[in-house]
Amino acid sequence: MLFSVVPLAFITGYSLIKYEQAIDQELSQRLKGNAREISVMLGEFESTLFRENENHRSDRTLSYFLSTGNEGRARQLLKKWIISGLAQRMWLYSADARLKIALYEEASGQVGSKSNLESGDVEITEGFLNRLGDKDAMGLVDIHVDPGKNKKKPDVRIDLVVFSKVKDNQGRVVGYLEEVISMDREFLQSLRNRMNTEIFFFQLNKESVASTHEDLILYSAETFAKELKEGDQPFFDLNVREVPYKFLLKPLSWGDEKIILGLGASKEAARAVLKNINLAFYSVAGFIVILLTVLSLVISKVVLKPIYDVLNAIEKSDYSKGLVEVPENSTTELGLLAKSFNELSRRTYESQKALQVNVKELEAANYEIKEAQTRLVHAAKMASLGQLVAGVAHELNNPIGFIYSNMSHLREYSEKLIQLLEKAESDPKNLQKYKEEADLEFIKKDLPKLIASCEDGARRTRDIVVGLRNFSRMEESSLQSMDVCEGLNKTLELLKGELKNRITVEKDFQKVPPIMAYPGELNQVFMNILSNAAQAIDGEGVIRVGVKTVEKDRIEISISDSGKGMTKETVEKVFDPFFTTKTLGKGTGLGLSISYGVIQKHGGEILVESDLGKGTTFHILLPFKS
Repeated sequence: MLFSVVPLAFITGYSLIKYEQAIDQELSQRLKGNAREISVMLGEFESTLFRENENHRSDRTLSYFLSTGNEGRARQLLKKWIISGLAQRMWLYSADARLKIALYEEASGQVGSKSNLESGDVEITEGFLNRLGDKDAMGLVDIHVDPGKNKKKPDVRIDLVVFSKVKDNQGRVVGYLEEVISMDREFLQSLRNRMNTEIFFFQLNKESVASTHEDLILYSAETFAKELKEGDQPFFDLNVREVPYKFLLKPLSWGDEKIILGLGASKEAARAVLKNINLAFYSVAGFIVILLTVLSLVISKVVLKPIYDVLNAIEKSDYSKGLVEVPENSTTELGLLAKSFNELSRRTYESQKALQVNVKELEAANYEIKEAQTRLVHAAKMASLGQLVAGVAHELNNPIGFIYSNMSHLREYSEKLIQLLEKAESDPKNLQKYKEEADLEFIKKDLPKLIASCEDGARRTRDIVVGLRNFSRMEESSLQSMDVCEGLNKTLELLKGELKNRITVEKDFQKVPPIMAYPGELNQVFMNILSNAAQAIDGEGVIRVGVKTVEKDRIEISISDSGKGMTKETVEKVFDPFFTTKTLGKGTGLGLSISYGVIQKHGGEILVESDLGKGTTFHILLPFKS
């Protein structure tokens, strides 16, 4: 009986421990998931509010109203921003840091004002302005906790603030703008109900704790801060009103300030389930003790031992260290179970070995593919660079040519002037005669022209080299703001030698917002398409380049040529790697394929339309929101 009851108790106890651990792990995973969700939500709040604030403080209409003291028009502008934007409160200060307009969004959705604060008595402290310093904007967090008379419904609010300067066209500060997102008790309670998790916030340098649980408000921030400092584990247990909770602390940031997010999940339900399981176990165990009094000594060795062997083998199986097998000591059903396990273990071990070999082969093949792709992309870039250098060399030839041709005249004039100076020292009486012989009057008129001509040639040479450097911008490997019109103009400037006296360029550039892009890569796309357009035109022709805004968040760049066009079959293959219609040695077939990849990388689209004998148009659609 002892050998029967003890294994049963062990299995049940082990299962209870694992069950409790599983519940604890599930709570941990749920808290982590909720923390990620809130972190992402605050991150979206932060990026959106900072972006809206940047747009608002850069609005020249607002700076004009502040400069002219037109508070009525400024008030209407702020109301429109509150209705259409994320901020729930906007305060506008004058240049002397006095509050002039205090607007907020009411529960009904209307915009109200705190007229009692708009008298000019409220002003920003000098210490606060010093904290802003040279920065245009900064983020602040303000936690409000007021238990009030009704302790069960305290006033809790977390204000997420963006405070910024408003400048005029000359860069002078004409006022200050404060925009706020308020997470009040109702907002936090809605999150708590949806996540089934208690939520609280605090800051390390302040005492207040804003929470959805009224008892957590009574704790000081220092109490939770100690848990945050003790080791790397962000979890800790705490009993609140004798109810066990598992808590998670996660540091977050808003602008330059840090805020700690706390999440707590109750263990009470899990404890109740464990209690019922324990009760059921002891009841069943008592019944089994009576039932197995006679049979325990017989069946313990026959039944349980092989089962434990299989269980231990399954639990400890690690095929990376070798084959796992259990002994086959009988011909009963348990022996067949051990034999089946051993066969399954051998097949699993062999499959894992084969899988490791296949993984290594795939890694090697993938490495070779990446190496080949890198070499092909480099070859395409070199081919494009060769065409670009040929055009630039042609453009450089003209200014350098007339600089060189002017050198002989400059040398002749300098020699005459030196001789004239020497004769003036040795024979000053005949200086007038020597002036006439050297034709000094002509030199005085022609020499400035020659110098101006050389300066113009040098200036032209410098502009071509600077244009080439600005076009490449290879050092700009990070995502940044880019003006596509400027990029197109620089590309056309570099292609001027290939287009001059043969192709007319018609530009229709509408005002579009800047996009977030890799400028060097997009300029390469423009170069590929414009160069192909020029090569598609035999003799004289026209290239039309247009830029405009389409939809709500995308711009369209269209490049059309009056060349020979393409067939439908060619259009379908135009973005395929190594596909080209050019003769051998004049194209790699990778230019448009690489361009397609670059546009996809920027989250855009590239489309092509072509009529044989009429010309081709490429449409590039790019998002202008980050």
